[in-house]
Amino acid sequence: MRKISFLYLLALSIFVPAGLMAQTTEPEPPKIAFLYISPADDPTGWTRQHERGRRSASAFFGRKAQLDYFDNIPDSETALPIMRQLVEDGYDMFILTSVLYQNAAIDLSFEYPDIKIEVATGYVRTENLATYSARFYEGRVVHGIIAGSMTETNKIGYIASLPTPEVLRGINAAFLAARSVNPDVEFEIIWVNSYYNPEREEQAARSLVANGADILMQHTYTPRPMEVAEELGVFAFGWSSEMREFGPTASLTSTIDHWGPYYIRRIRELIAGEWENTDVVNSMSSNTQIIGRLSEEIPNRVTLMAQDAITRLRSGEINAFSGPIRRQNGDGWLASNEVASESDLLLMDFFVQGITGLIPESQ
Repeated sequence: MRKISFLYLLALSIFVPAGLMAQTTEPEPPKIAFLYISPADDPTGWTRQHERGRRSASAFFGRKAQLDYFDNIPDSETALPIMRQLVEDGYDMFILTSVLYQNAAIDLSFEYPDIKIEVATGYVRTENLATYSARFYEGRVVHGIIAGSMTETNKIGYIASLPTPEVLRGINAAFLAARSVNPDVEFEIIWVNSYYNPEREEQAARSLVANGADILMQHTYTPRPMEVAEELGVFAFGWSSEMREFGPTASLTSTIDHWGPYYIRRIRELIAGEWENTDVVNSMSSNTQIIGRLSEEIPNRVTLMAQDAITRLRSGEINAFSGPIRRQNGDGWLASNEVASESDLLLMDFFVQGITGLIPESQ
């Protein structure tokens, strides 16, 4: 029997083409699905930068990995059945580019424990679900310093999306930075209950300017607030990508996200079998977020202050949340020189003292 088996295998090696034998043993490249809440071809904003990161990773891996995107998926309720179907279609990993997908991600992680899942700006992990983000609030420190120094009405308008910890961190960091250079500055915040709603963003921008705001900030993903600022003759900051083209005069600067290096690293770990359910929060020093070109409208003194803040944030010399800081209701939070922990920031659900207005219930 041993002799017959040997001859049989020998015959296979002679008559089966070598290329075919190689194809049967070579593993299939992993399939990774990116989910976007808005169109992949958006001219600016959050999704645009994730799509740029996906393209960068796709070019890096070539045929070693298949990276596809699925866009205009607004929430977990819509996302979950789509992801279930994609699992059946052979996808090995999901990169979900919004915290709005977190509930769907949790459900999917328990249903398919072998699938790997990443949620941008998420704050819940399971055995096969990781989260990733950046210290976006560090960019808000720079915005706050510029806004607090330049406002003539002492009123900053803030267009907020949803009351997630990420959004609250940004509002608080910007306010504290603005107050550090101008103790009279006030923030008016309008919640539009969406990350991507051009009409609501425009309405909020117009309302804030009508109420006296001469500088606008946004935590939403379209350039409509920048366009309104340009039209009405006030200043604004771009968010997630460069928005200067939508407000050449209005734009003071933009924060710009770069996701490509992170995606390359995580997909490489997936291929190597080294992927883990980490909670990654990149600082400004990682270049995941950079500050764009500063406007010539910014006075030289303020430009130097902003550049100094950028340098010190990148080196870790300063922290956006260093005490003493109290909560909005007057309760103590951070003592003098005490710095907020990452766990405190991850679950932030309050305003700091000095901010007026209420935080809406999470949807």
